[in-house]
Amino acid sequence: MLMKQIPVIKVAESRDKETIQNLMQFYFYDFSEFIDLQVSDNGVYGQYAYLDNYWQESRRFPYLIEKEGKLAGFVLVSEIQEENDQYWSISEFFIMKKFRLGGLGKLAAHQIFEKHKGNWQVSQIKANKPAQTFWRKVIGEYSGEQYKERNEEERVIQSFCNKIMKK
Repeated sequence: MLMKQIPVIKVAESRDKETIQNLMQFYFYDFSEFIDLQVSDNGVYGQYAYLDNYWQESRRFPYLIEKEGKLAGFVLVSEIQEENDQYWSISEFFIMKKFRLGGLGKLAAHQIFEKHKGNWQVSQIKANKPAQTFWRKVIGEYSGEQYKERNEEERVIQSFCNKIMKK
């Protein structure tokens, strides 16, 4: 069976909120390499401020990522509406280390792109060079290198449109 045929993302239901909240601790730990994040006195990072919104707002979409039935990460997608611009954005994307470098992240991203058609903007902080490399490769492969990249403040942003793309 081809890996592309295996769904690796699933919609996170309200009962999965705690699971994502727990995975956020690992995500924050990984992210602390690039920004100043500290654990509290009890050894835990803070909470993700917008997590509840993913079950309360119609323009936010939480997903779990699995590999062979095992929990492997999560992705949070937002539909952004700004003045005359509407686009999809990956707010947060996390694959646990043991599942990295085997194509799972690329597959999950491609499945997310297929689920949400339209204009996309995917951003990374400038300090996170591994994320930039990952997203350039993933978006490049998905879009047939039909994407644009720009720098804004402390972010690198790739944008593309998949409204008419056929996969």
